[in-house]
Amino acid sequence: MRKLLLATTAVALTAGIASAEDIKIGVILGFTGPIESLTPPMAQGAELAMAEVSDSGALLGGSTVTSVRGDSTCIDSGAATAVAERQITSDGVKGIMGADCSGVTGAILSNVALANGMVMISPSATSPGLSTAEDNGLFFRTAPSDARQGVVMTEVLMENGIQEVAVTYTNNDYGKGLADSFQAAFEAAGGTVTINAAHEDGKADYSAEIGALAAAGGERLVVAGYVDQGGSGIVRAALDSGAFDTFHFPDGMISATLVNNFGSEIDGSTGQVPGTNSAGAGLFASMSSDAGFDGTAPFVAESYDAAALIMLAMQSAGSSDPTVYKDHVMDVANAPGLKIAPGQLGLALKAVAAGIDVDYDGASAVELIGPGESAGNYRQVKFEGGAEVTVKYR
Repeated sequence: MRKLLLATTAVALTAGIASAEDIKIGVILGFTGPIESLTPPMAQGAELAMAEVSDSGALLGGSTVTSVRGDSTCIDSGAATAVAERQITSDGVKGIMGADCSGVTGAILSNVALANGMVMISPSATSPGLSTAEDNGLFFRTAPSDARQGVVMTEVLMENGIQEVAVTYTNNDYGKGLADSFQAAFEAAGGTVTINAAHEDGKADYSAEIGALAAAGGERLVVAGYVDQGGSGIVRAALDSGAFDTFHFPDGMISATLVNNFGSEIDGSTGQVPGTNSAGAGLFASMSSDAGFDGTAPFVAESYDAAALIMLAMQSAGSSDPTVYKDHVMDVANAPGLKIAPGQLGLALKAVAAGIDVDYDGASAVELIGPGESAGNYRQVKFEGGAEVTVKYR
């Protein structure tokens, strides 16, 4: 904490520099495509943070914040980059909450964000390749890298006594990055991966893929896919053929849609998804319920936090210019400072304006490490009685 004299000076300086504006923030998510069932509450989470900040009147001299939604499609890099270009050049966004899937996120970063000096904070792009992507300090993510998820998957399977698995992954940056990270961790722990094979999304028939996976064998099938696309197609084909009756599901498969699709057919299966049982997570669950959406769904808390960090960094920099506030994201996300929970964004903005350091903990227990990505908390799940059940948090 800083002395009152410094705080008073900071408030005066901020008041002198900032003038109220309507700040637009892009929300680029796959509203159509293989994760379309996941994205509506993600967008609502980000927009809840924006509404909280606007209502506080405490951002940059009373500025308001408006969401500009754009469809990444999750899989079409050309469409995603076009959306980002339009948001920057036509809509005038000052930051991007997104994108969601790793491939389109990388495409927007390299083709649009770098050229325009635009800050991006993704709530769900998890490819390990993004950790080393050229970003000029513009890219952050509130979701952990799949290098971490591969280790967590290994721990879950080993603790369940599973030593041999077959792996199928969606044929893109997310799927391959996760499958490779998992195989390395699983084999290092003494497990055996019988096959590590890609599948394409959008197919009507996955019998050939299941034939190859069944021939390789394994105690469980790891499905590193998308619940609204090929991942569910793989599971259906495996169940119908009797090739596998239990599965392990990474984050792209964990959704209410999975249970709706298969019910008790996947009893005995396991999985994990980013999540925490922190006090902030509980507060956010209540806030989101009051706002009419499910804050416990995958990547929703991370979306609220991504938007919150953009706005707190603006306040810390005294500017909505992304080339200026990019250097303040790590400062507001990490210790030292006043701990900030969901629902306290107005308090945080006032503290920052007064020269007080903040440590944004948020809805997902945010801690940014290394190249500006989440250290990684996971919710471990199992499927029994036709329902998804939380086992514990890691």
